[in-house]
Amino acid sequence: MCTDNQSDEQPFVHSESRRTFLKQSSALVAVSLAPVSLIKAAGNHDEENIAAFFEKLPLSIEVNGTAHQLQVEPRTTLLDLLREQLHLTGTKKGCDHGQCGACTVHVNGKRINSCLTLAVMQEGKKITTIEGLAKGEQLHPLQEAFIKHDGFQCGYCTPGQIMSGIACIREGHANSYDEVREYMSGNICRCGAYPNIVNAILEVKEGGQTV
Repeated sequence: MCTDNQSDEQPFVHSESRRTFLKQSSALVAVSLAPVSLIKAAGNHDEENIAAFFEKLPLSIEVNGTAHQLQVEPRTTLLDLLREQLHLTGTKKGCDHGQCGACTVHVNGKRINSCLTLAVMQEGKKITTIEGLAKGEQLHPLQEAFIKHDGFQCGYCTPGQIMSGIACIREGHANSYDEVREYMSGNICRCGAYPNIVNAILEVKEGGQTV
């Protein structure tokens, strides 16, 4: 027969065991994804040491031309890092499953869904967000085109649309209306501003402006 004290202690033991398991599991996932140089820094690679080391992982990245030396949890996505640690909230969290494109950013010049990649995987890379496009008061050509063609309504998807649109032009996939629609299909606009978005992208492409 259990005493009152035993009944009180059992949930605590279970909770602590679960917490330890989750920490170690997250750490082992981080090991598989982190650069070799960071793994070597963990020293003795038994599970407990690795778990302790990877509760916070050092990360060096460049965001919008500024170098950052950060400490991040291994489970932190690039999207959450940008929004919560660097306070760059222009990149939006929409579906958080890589289905809407609102979180699109550029990593080393290529577009990705930042909600689908871990921050630790970006060690040494260059990240560009919507905040990094304008030069002072001078907007990026595609930002100006979106305003001209009224390429947004509520505006929530607009940062991701612009980041993806720039990549679409750079990739050489903006040669026709249908091609732009195809290669922008990963970016959802629930307001339905698609024709204006496509027209903005085509104008910048046809104008030969540097993006």
